[in-house]
Amino acid sequence: MTIAAEPLAPVDPDTFRALLRRQAASVAVVTVAGDPPVGFTATSFTSVSLRPPLVSFCLARSSSSWPTAARATYVAVHLLGEDQQDIARTFATSGIDRFAAHPGWRYGPYGVPLLDEPVARLLCRVTQRVPAGDHAIVLAEPLSGSHGDGAPLLYHMGRYAALRPSTKES
Repeated sequence: MTIAAEPLAPVDPDTFRALLRRQAASVAVVTVAGDPPVGFTATSFTSVSLRPPLVSFCLARSSSSWPTAARATYVAVHLLGEDQQDIARTFATSGIDRFAAHPGWRYGPYGVPLLDEPVARLLCRVTQRVPAGDHAIVLAEPLSGSHGDGAPLLYHMGRYAALRPSTKES
C-alpha cells in the first residue's frame, strides 16, 4: 500500500526564525581589513573540513559589511567568551563606527583588525563565497590561530547565554 504525501512548501520566514532560535550557537565577531575596517557579530560560524582546514560564516548581502567582505582576501574570526556580551552587541549594532565604540583591538597581519582576548581567534584566507538566498556563505582557510581560557558566549532564544557547569558527576 502506498500512501500519497501532500506536497510540502518551505516554512515561512517567521516560523523558520522561531525554529532556529532554539538552536544554541557560539557567538563570533568577524573582522575585515578595509578603509574603514569592518566587523560584525555572527552566530553562523562553523567548522567545515579538517583536510584541508576550512571554516565558514554567513553574511547578509544587504549588510553594510558585505561590500568590504565581498572583496576581502583575509578575515579574522574571534570566538567570544561569556564575559564579552558587550563586544557582541557593539558589533551587532548598525549605523555606528564599531571600532571606535570598542577600543580593545589592534591591526594584525594583512591589516586585519584583531580583537583583544577572545576565547579563540583564527586569521583566515577567504577561499570561496557562495550565494545562498539573501546571504553569502564565506568559506575560509585558517592560517593561524590562538586561544585563551574561559567559557564561550552562546546565543539562544534571542539572548546571550553561557554554559553552566554540570552539577552531575560523570
